[in-house]
Amino acid sequence: MTTNLSTPARALAIGAHPDDIEFGCGGTLAKWASEGCAVYLAVCTDGSKGSWNAFEDQARLIITRQEEQRAAASVLGAKADVVFLGWSDGELEAGQEQRRRIARLIRETAPDVVLGHDPWKRYRLHPDHRNAGFLVTDGIVAARDALFFPELAVEPHRPRAILLFEADAPDHVEDIATTFDLKLEALLEHRSQLLSTMAIPTGAVRSDTAVAAFSERVRLEAADAASGTGFLLGEAFKRIDG
Repeated sequence: MTTNLSTPARALAIGAHPDDIEFGCGGTLAKWASEGCAVYLAVCTDGSKGSWNAFEDQARLIITRQEEQRAAASVLGAKADVVFLGWSDGELEAGQEQRRRIARLIRETAPDVVLGHDPWKRYRLHPDHRNAGFLVTDGIVAARDALFFPELAVEPHRPRAILLFEADAPDHVEDIATTFDLKLEALLEHRSQLLSTMAIPTGAVRSDTAVAAFSERVRLEAADAASGTGFLLGEAFKRIDG
């Protein structure tokens, strides 16, 4: 088990949907941003199916979720606007065109560290999480080698590390004790997901009890991730060095 990478100059986090990055690595990004790292966020899908309401106005939901993601990114300290890749929610594919777009993004942002979903997580049901993870790993290979996608006309770039969240076999932990509250605040910016993802009833008055229960759930997960490291709270990853 390794802990606490040296603060990167640039970091790129790629999530399947709005809020995935906050759940997976929000505390780590907030920590690095506070230490001078330029943090970039990219979201693969449009989030258009992120509702339990069968009559949801999906066009409006897409706009809402983008607004929420921008607000969350601001809480975490991201300096640049979020990149919304815009592929349809629930239909993300790890195809050649998608890989080309991710490779371009990695070359353009030139991150020292890339963070994303672990595509090898066992029994994962959601195809978007799985395919977003493969796009990260496959996109990094394409971004670092000049003979992949020469038509991009952007210099190749090789990140020094990849951190995959949601991993079955994590081997790296980042200490987030000082930024846990920012992680939680960023998650709560995703107001359209309060009921479905966080079990927080929506309406004129948000239940303080439900918010406290969600906060405790996230805190317990962070405490479990930190187990054995000496940290109070952590985020766990599968680490792959570039």
